[in-house]
Amino acid sequence: MTDSYTPPRVWTWDKDNGGAFANINRPIAGATHDKALPVGQHKLQLYSLATPNGQKVTIMLEELLEAGFTDADYDAWLIKIGDGDQFSSGFVAVNPNSKIPALMDHSVSPPQRVFESGAILLYLAEKFGAFLPTDPAKRTAALSWLFWQMGAGPLLGGGFGHFYAYAPEKYEYPINRYTMEVKRQLDVLDRHLADNAYMAGDAYSIADIAIWPWYGGLVLGRAYEAAEFLDVASYTHVMRWAEQIDARPAVKRGRMVNKANGPLEEQLHERHDASDFATRTQDKLQSED
Repeated sequence: MTDSYTPPRVWTWDKDNGGAFANINRPIAGATHDKALPVGQHKLQLYSLATPNGQKVTIMLEELLEAGFTDADYDAWLIKIGDGDQFSSGFVAVNPNSKIPALMDHSVSPPQRVFESGAILLYLAEKFGAFLPTDPAKRTAALSWLFWQMGAGPLLGGGFGHFYAYAPEKYEYPINRYTMEVKRQLDVLDRHLADNAYMAGDAYSIADIAIWPWYGGLVLGRAYEAAEFLDVASYTHVMRWAEQIDARPAVKRGRMVNKANGPLEEQLHERHDASDFATRTQDKLQSED
């Protein structure tokens, strides 16, 4: 950085502020256009995109189905945030914050909206009585780590990820600042997982489901092309945990739902039935055209 920046007395919005997401960033809330959300056959309707936050919920739903909770079957609809789908009137009615994921539960009357990924995980865990320990101490540990992720994640994504991978120019100060914080977070996880199989102890829980898409994806080389830069291989306990969760069948399926980039055989834009994983991925749909 060669030029210093003096903030104005009153900030005003510059629509041409640059960056990978400049076309959808704005300083106001609310809908930009009228459009109803689709509703499928299942009681649970998910509106999302396979970002790490979106993956939390699809992994949770697939884990519930894997565990035999048939009432957890769901429709997943793709929300293209680059196109501004999250600013439709229908989506804003489900999540006034215009962020994915958003869930509607039509098994209750009136239908219940749930937004914020951590809140959705907790809602589903309590609804189905799964992936959240009943022992008070272990439940508290799971919730503590769940909320740790909700607080720490923005420093990884909006901080490190933005300045390292998405900002229109590279600046040493913010990259160094957020790199230091992400490595500190990885060290927190590594020290904890040295003595614990999973985040809440010996049982897989919503804490793991929340943390893995962000930090598991990071150390497995799926985020920001930063694995070497962050020396992720040195966090051996995080690597063990990440690889262990990556091998779960429900996790493999959950990563595919609402995925709109990467290999076509891994993209399932919409999910309405378990058979969709075998018949409706993008490679198969394109071969039909």
